[in-house]
Amino acid sequence: MFPPIGLLQTSGTIMNVRKSTSHFPTLLRTLFHSFVGWYTETVPNNRMSLSIRSGIHSEISWALDRLCRLVHNEQFVFKSLPGVIDGLFDWPEWYINEGYKAAKNADFLFSSTPDQARQRRYALESLFVLRNAALHEQNARELALHSHTMPLIMNGLHNLDHAQDENTEVLLHVMEIFHVVAPYLTITPSTPPQFNPIPPLLKAAKESSNRTMIIASLAALTALFSNPANSMHLTSTSPALASSIRYLPLFVDKPLIDACLNYMYCHISHPSMARAFLLRPEMPGVLRVLATLLLHEQQSLEKIYSLDITGPIHTAPSTSQVIRDYELTKEELDELISKPEPQRCYDWMRTMFIAKTDGELTQVDFWNLYKDAFSPSTDQYPLLVASDVIKNVTSVFPQAQAMVLQGATQRFVVRGVDRRKVSAANERYRCLWDRSQCSSQPFASPGELYDHVLQHWSSAETTEIPCLWSSCPQPQLSKQALSLHVLTHLSSAQPTQKHPSQSDTITLPAGEYPHPSENPTIRPPPPPRSTTITYEVPFADPPSTSLTALLVMRILFRTSFASSDVAPRVDADHFGFPGVVEDDGDDPEGLDLADGGTQGDEREGERRGRRAFVGIRKLLEGVRIRDEALMGWITEMVDAGIMGTTS
Repeated sequence: MFPPIGLLQTSGTIMNVRKSTSHFPTLLRTLFHSFVGWYTETVPNNRMSLSIRSGIHSEISWALDRLCRLVHNEQFVFKSLPGVIDGLFDWPEWYINEGYKAAKNADFLFSSTPDQARQRRYALESLFVLRNAALHEQNARELALHSHTMPLIMNGLHNLDHAQDENTEVLLHVMEIFHVVAPYLTITPSTPPQFNPIPPLLKAAKESSNRTMIIASLAALTALFSNPANSMHLTSTSPALASSIRYLPLFVDKPLIDACLNYMYCHISHPSMARAFLLRPEMPGVLRVLATLLLHEQQSLEKIYSLDITGPIHTAPSTSQVIRDYELTKEELDELISKPEPQRCYDWMRTMFIAKTDGELTQVDFWNLYKDAFSPSTDQYPLLVASDVIKNVTSVFPQAQAMVLQGATQRFVVRGVDRRKVSAANERYRCLWDRSQCSSQPFASPGELYDHVLQHWSSAETTEIPCLWSSCPQPQLSKQALSLHVLTHLSSAQPTQKHPSQSDTITLPAGEYPHPSENPTIRPPPPPRSTTITYEVPFADPPSTSLTALLVMRILFRTSFASSDVAPRVDADHFGFPGVVEDDGDDPEGLDLADGGTQGDEREGERRGRRAFVGIRKLLEGVRIRDEALMGWITEMVDAGIMGTTS
């Protein structure tokens, strides 16, 4: 099938050639090659425009093939080829008005007729050229002003069924051409239904399962409603809004969520639609998805930094031996008591003290040690006076010397001696029976110590004996039970094996802190051995999808907290801070609003919105944006969520 009339212009003579002419193809082909110039000449009779409208299949195929190649060049403009844009409308108009009726789903399973396939291909290639050329601003302007553009778009949207596969590609091209003219189109209540593109676009966005069709329809609606004059056609139950919410969680499909976010932003930019959106049951979930999208897209835009703020660490070996002052055993004390003075004093000093050049003891401490050791046995030999005891130090330790140190207060000391020390390692298998009064020397193994402890009660006449090990509070037990209980006091022959990650040193609170100490449980907690702060910093601005999501959240946030900003509550619980207003109930008057709702509905929407922002506060706390102004929006929403939880 050909267009009804082919128009030829040669040397100023117009010839009308009809298909009925038997030699029509041969004649036209001869005329083209004989009289027209190069096809890119900027004259009305250029070969390109004449070939498209010639009706000759080979010429049409040649022209459309060349145009499909030329349109990839950004410098391609319709004005450079006069008449081409007119010819490009012929085949799409034929398909949209008549040709689609002959197309059937069976044509995709079985081969269609050659004529149908050829004509459909001409229509698709023409739409392809128009669609790609419209991306150039100059071509878009010319296309928007062309008289055939709007009829082509409106007929395509209303005539073609988006559910039929054979119409999908044509309808997609029509929608994408519509993106060019949609911002300048105004739909009034008096617009005839056949010139209203909103119903078919909403139907495609709601019902289509074709991803590309959904994106194209949402983009067309976004461009249409970006014109404020068309906002009257927005409804709170818009199928396009429901589709945007449904596909929003598909983060991996950037073009799809970008189209959903753009339409959602355009929809709720109108205050009445934003207030109505707060009443939707999906609203809290949408906010959570938007916050999750911000977190999801910031992961690839952050750099991890580490800062080591570890201070000086003071450690000590964990297996250090505890050193304590030597004490007389019962045998040593009994032997010394039986000796006369001053021999007893001399032997006592040799047992309790050692010579040490830098050692020092106060004379009072020296005398008190002597007195405490022998005061209970003064009935046998009397004690020496303090001055004699101090003088005897020089007799036992010739290098020792009693002296008086001058200063703020006088100190009477004995220099050159020190207390004898004993290592706790030697005390590991010492018997502590009789409340640590057992005079036995430390044993070599826990087995020897256990046999020794059993001897303490083996000769006892009573059947039940209390545990007398050190300060153990265990009451009376049978001898058999006591033999088992005493094992809990004995050290193991094999020390407990450490975990591979456990260090061989312990951390001290300070460098001068005494170690080892008698009671390590009261030691202040030391600083951590490794204090490294790891934080993430965004190094680039978020993508457009995150910015659009943030804009949507910002609009809903300002709508939810509108009343809180205007009328903060001042009472004993709020201290005059503009926090979340605790509404006592819906407005009893129920005044009608401009959007058809009531003031009670508006207050209910605000309450729901505030609760939803409180619910996503934890998610928003993890959002980081490089731009300070945008990060301020996040901080404001987080602060409002905190105030909402405390109000």
